[in-house]
Amino acid sequence: MSFDLSLIAESLPKMLMGIGLTFQLLVLSAILGLMLAIVIMLMRISGKWYLSWPAQVYIYVFRGTPILVQIFIVYYGFPQLDFIRESFLWPIFRDPFGCAIVALTLNTGAYVSEILRGGVLGVDRGVLEAGEALGLSKSQRFIYLTTPIASRLALPAYGNDIISLLKSTALASTITLADMTGIARTIVAQTYAPYEIFISLAIVYMILTFFLQRLLGRIERYLGRYTVREG
Repeated sequence: MSFDLSLIAESLPKMLMGIGLTFQLLVLSAILGLMLAIVIMLMRISGKWYLSWPAQVYIYVFRGTPILVQIFIVYYGFPQLDFIRESFLWPIFRDPFGCAIVALTLNTGAYVSEILRGGVLGVDRGVLEAGEALGLSKSQRFIYLTTPIASRLALPAYGNDIISLLKSTALASTITLADMTGIARTIVAQTYAPYEIFISLAIVYMILTFFLQRLLGRIERYLGRYTVREG
């Protein structure tokens, strides 16, 4: 099988024109997803069934269905609802970019909430008991003891979720967004050369993933700089 290097050289700059949109999808959905995840996590650990039960249902639904299906439901389904078309939400759902952000946020929020909950549950009970002995209130123990330790424990898994979210942004091309994958699909339709184009796209994502992993690794080492290492 021949490999057209000139086509790759010509196509790469075009695909990279969509990198800005890819990063917009990643950053916005990551920030909004983290905010949503914190709320869902607090509902899960509240100990109140009327808060915990809805949170569990939400997590089950969005972790139990494919992200592509969720994107299609948000993009094709929500705009058909009259109460959305007549509400302040309509500017969001009438735009493919808004629909992609909503779907990615809801999906990553479900996963990250469980990652954060795992971090909270992983905090040594002795630390909390020591805080209680020092006279810290429950909220103070959560803010000053649980949150820093849980954040450090959850960071490796959270980093993996961010990388998965980067790759999930490629699915936004299925609802007409011209991110890197969307541009690549257009080039393939014009050139009938899927092999060269999609391999080139895969390499671009691998490079982005590499730098993202390095960045997350630096953050993890910074947050763990006071951690005592045995051996």
